[in-house]
Amino acid sequence: MTGSDPESHRGGDDLDRLVTTLHDRLAATATRPVREEASRWLGEAEAVAGDLAVGPLPDDDVVRRRLGHVEHLLSNVGETEDEAADEHVASARAALADALATLGDGGGERDERDESE
Repeated sequence: MTGSDPESHRGGDDLDRLVTTLHDRLAATATRPVREEASRWLGEAEAVAGDLAVGPLPDDDVVRRRLGHVEHLLSNVGETEDEAADEHVASARAALADALATLGDGGGERDERDESE
C-alpha cells in the first residue's frame, strides 16, 4: 500500500518495485570508480531515491516531486568514465522514466524544492 490513498494511482506495487530498482541501481554506482563530479550527483540522487525506497511510499504528489528531483540530479551526470556505472545509470534512468509514467507524468518537476518536507 502506498500513500494515504491506496487507490491514488494504478500500479502501486509496480511503483514500489520501480522506486526500489531506481535506488538499487544508483546505490550500485557507489562501488564503482566514477568521476568525482558524477559521484556527487549520483550520491545525492541515491539519497533521495533511498528515502522513497524505505517504508511505504508517500502520496503521489510527494513521490512525483522527489522523482523530479532525482531526474534533475541525474540530468547533471554525464559520463562516469566507468562502463559498469554507466550501465547502472542507464538502468536507473529507465526505472525513473517508468515510475513517472506509472504516476501518469512524462517528466518530473525539475529542481522544484519543497522546504517543508
